[in-house]
Amino acid sequence: MHAKRTWSISTILLLALFLVLAALALFPFYALTLASFKPSKELLRYGLNVKLQPELLSLKNYAFLMSESAQKYFVWYKNSLLISAIYTVCCLVLSSMVGYGLAMYRFVGRNLIFVLVLLVMMMPVEIIILPLYKQMIAMKLIDTYTGIILPFVVAPLPIFFFRQYAEGLPKDFLDAGRIDGCSEYGIFFRIMVPLMSPAFGAMAILQALASWNSFIWPLIVLKSKEKLTLPIGLASLVTPYGNNYDILIAGSVLAIVPILIVFIFFQRYFVSGLTVGGVKG
Repeated sequence: MHAKRTWSISTILLLALFLVLAALALFPFYALTLASFKPSKELLRYGLNVKLQPELLSLKNYAFLMSESAQKYFVWYKNSLLISAIYTVCCLVLSSMVGYGLAMYRFVGRNLIFVLVLLVMMMPVEIIILPLYKQMIAMKLIDTYTGIILPFVVAPLPIFFFRQYAEGLPKDFLDAGRIDGCSEYGIFFRIMVPLMSPAFGAMAILQALASWNSFIWPLIVLKSKEKLTLPIGLASLVTPYGNNYDILIAGSVLAIVPILIVFIFFQRYFVSGLTVGGVKG
C-alpha cells in the first residue's frame, strides 16, 4: 500500500515537472502569437511582452499579408514549401538507402565509409560553403532550386540514423525476400521500408524542419527576388530605413504552420523512431 502511494506521488510530481517544461517551451510561441496581433508602434515601444491588451489586438497584420501589397510573402511561402517537400522526400529516400546498405551488406571499405559519414556529420557546414559555392558555379546551378537541394540531399545525420535503425532489423528478411524472387530494390522498398517507418517519421520531421529554416545556403545561392525562400524574405523586411516588425512577426507565426502539420502527422513515429534508432546497432 505504501509503495503504491509513493508511486502515485512520484507520478504527480513528474507530471507537474513536464507541465512546467511544456509551459516554458510554449511561452515564446504565445508571446510571438500575441505580438502578431499588435500594431508596429506598440512593438517598437514595449517589444515582445505577454501583457494581454484586447483594445490593441486586431487582424490588420494578417489582413495585410493576405492583400495584394504582400503577395510576395506567399511567393516566398510557396518557394519554401516546394524546396522543403522535394528536399525531404529525396533526402529520406537516398539517405535511407545508404544507411540500409551500410547496415545490411558486407563489402570492402564499409567501415571506412561509415567513419567518413561520422566525420562529415561533425563538420560545421560553414567550412564547406566556399567549395560548395564554387562547385555550384561550375555546374551552373546558381540561382536555382537544384543548387539549394543537391549539395545536402544525402545528409550524414539521416544516413547515421537509418544505419543504426537498420542494424536492429532481422537480416532473415533479406534471405526470405531473395527466396521469393525479390530483387534487392524490391526487398528494400517492399519489406524494409515498412519496417523502418518509425525512422522515416522521425527523420521526416527533423529534415523538413532543417530545410524549412535553412537560411545561409539559400541566401548564398539565390539571386532572384521571386525565388527567395521564406526565411530570407522575412529577414528582408528588417531594413535600416523602416522595420516592419508587425508584418515580420505575423509572417513568422504563419511560417510555423507547415512544421506543426508535419510534426502532428509524424509524431507517433517520432519518439519510437529516435529511441529504437538510438539504442540498437
